[in-house]
Amino acid sequence: MSSNRRAPVTRILLVASIAALAAACASAPKTPPGERTGLTPTEQFSIAVTSHPDQILLAPHAEGLSPAQLSALSALVERWRNTGSGPIQVGAPNHGGGEAYRAATLVQAELIAMGVEDDRVTMAGYDGGEKPGAPIVVGFDHYEAKGPECGRNWDGFTSSMGNKPNNNFGCAVTANIAAMVANPADLAQAQPLASGDQGRREVVLGKYRQGALTSTAKDDQADAAISSVVH
Repeated sequence: MSSNRRAPVTRILLVASIAALAAACASAPKTPPGERTGLTPTEQFSIAVTSHPDQILLAPHAEGLSPAQLSALSALVERWRNTGSGPIQVGAPNHGGGEAYRAATLVQAELIAMGVEDDRVTMAGYDGGEKPGAPIVVGFDHYEAKGPECGRNWDGFTSSMGNKPNNNFGCAVTANIAAMVANPADLAQAQPLASGDQGRREVVLGKYRQGALTSTAKDDQADAAISSVVH
């Protein structure tokens, strides 16, 4: 008799549970259309990477580059090493004649002498008009990283029917990465890998074919022993 009475009560509790679950799902906050959501909670913020040209203008001289031009070129190369990516572009006016061409060639040679790889220096012409004395344009693409602004609004930490993290979760980490990254261009695109050591590769493959050890020989100076304790 008691078991028959419990059956309706069990059904009532089950129906009430299903209704409460449906109400909770219906009241869970939804993501507004167009709002960015990450794959994980820490990816809901992004870093904006922008670029603009960093250029200097050098007047062509028949006698070569002046001390002031060399100083400006050296400062440009230093900025390129710190925040640049891609080649350094040397532009000569199309109607500059032989003097402009010689000046652009001198700039190219000076860049290589300052440590810039020759394949990272590109030469191109630009429309400087018919007016004589158009400058040599030397520059590169300068990249900047801007992180998100955190803490401008906060969700409740205790009210989260959707079981989601706070709306600022991951913002500080993303902002710190944007502030500390050495070369913001790395966030825009992957940098090319340097070529391997072909000579070393042939040595290792030769040892492998002979069945010899391919690892580096042991350094005897790395051997160490614990001395006996004298009481």
